[in-house]
Amino acid sequence: MASAKEIQERIRSVQDTMKITNAMYMISSSKMKRAKKILAETEPYFFGVQSLIARILRHVPEIEHKYFDQRSDISQKDRKIGVIVISADKGLAGAYNHNIFKEVESMLEEPGQYRLYVLGIVGQQYFAKKDVIVDANVHYTVQKPTIHRARSLASTVVGAYLRKELDEIRIVFTEMINAVTVETKVQQLLPLKRVQFTGKLPIDLYVEDVAMVPSVEVVLDNIVPNYIVGMIYGCLVESYASEHNARMLAMQASTDSAKDMLRQLEIQYNRARQAAITQEITEVIGGAKALKRK
Repeated sequence: MASAKEIQERIRSVQDTMKITNAMYMISSSKMKRAKKILAETEPYFFGVQSLIARILRHVPEIEHKYFDQRSDISQKDRKIGVIVISADKGLAGAYNHNIFKEVESMLEEPGQYRLYVLGIVGQQYFAKKDVIVDANVHYTVQKPTIHRARSLASTVVGAYLRKELDEIRIVFTEMINAVTVETKVQQLLPLKRVQFTGKLPIDLYVEDVAMVPSVEVVLDNIVPNYIVGMIYGCLVESYASEHNARMLAMQASTDSAKDMLRQLEIQYNRARQAAITQEITEVIGGAKALKRK
């Protein structure tokens, strides 16, 4: 059995660790709430852009546009697919990063020629060791996501799509379902699919007269890039909130484990102290008996 002094040192070490995990929990809680507030404030604008695209497609359902071009003449194995991967800048977030990497690696096993655009230091370090093309010009962190960062990333991937360097653009991000559940998701950004805007429209839907100047194509050329920016920004903020939610859960679990460990160490310390007291009493009694015999 360890001595009482060793157990006391162990108790102090666990208490210091528990202070750190508590502090990290509070910090992540604050950042997560701030991110959800930002997302709630910016969502109305981008939902408005989405409804505007749906409104245009209601008026001209037969339009052929470059952002809706599925490029079906290209076989799946020859399709050049760009994947935006949103990971974290650090660990201590449970299985958050692992679930993202697992989803991406599962995707890479499917037919296609993949190019990754990795955000987050952990993801950049992970995929640098893998046999996959990673765009070296994208090296953003994921802390404090901004609309400027989303616009810069959207410009990069949309430009590659228009130059036909990419045939598809997908994004892998993490969505916070509730306070205890986060889910890794894959969403296709380009080419756009009409069904995601129109769905099943009612037969008696009123269609008002709308004039699009100078043309429908030019209007979509200006609206769709803003829609892509909004989608990327929403995924950045959602992933940021999910990361800190996962870190909160991990730190709470660590704190609970530390409390359990402290209870066990206190029991061991009491036993060690009682054993030391018993030993001292035995020695005193033995010494008294020895003196009495003399």
